[in-house]
Amino acid sequence: MAYTPRILAFAGSSREQSFNKKLVNIAAASAKKAGANVTQVDLRELNLPLFDQDLEAAQGLPPGARKLKDLMLANDGLLISAPEYNSSITPLLKNAIDWASRPVPNEAPLGCFVGKAALLMSASPGALGGLRGLVHLRAILGNIQVLVHPDQIAVPKAHEAFNADGTLKDSKQQASIEALGATLANLIAKIKG
Repeated sequence: MAYTPRILAFAGSSREQSFNKKLVNIAAASAKKAGANVTQVDLRELNLPLFDQDLEAAQGLPPGARKLKDLMLANDGLLISAPEYNSSITPLLKNAIDWASRPVPNEAPLGCFVGKAALLMSASPGALGGLRGLVHLRAILGNIQVLVHPDQIAVPKAHEAFNADGTLKDSKQQASIEALGATLANLIAKIKG
């Protein structure tokens, strides 16, 4: 029997009608079609406080951070749709990465990142579609030993890009995002199988 890839999918946005949540939904559905077990998480629902080492020393890992680490540990890969804020990634996404990277007893350093495969995407109202933020996210993940696939998609003019049902108006963009989800599922199946 072929290996069933396990993928965690999320957006680096807290907004209810986030373009990036819509984008990651498309890729996640495609990964499922390709045979992966996909878990989606909304970072907003984790209620992560701003990373503070004094808070961590006094109270330990917040419950939301423990949940995120457990989800990452249970999955082989990450589908991340990352909005661009001022040419970088969102504070929400950076804070989530920072909390998940914290060492805990009986867990390998960066255990929820090392050797994971990731695929990145972005949607932004700007002309570059969030591309500058993806450069920063790729560097952060690469430095904590995530295998970031070279393919990525940045959807510009995101405020005009989506249909009411969450699909992309441009069929080529839709197909490209779907291909990202399938690519990650197939990559993990090859690595783990």
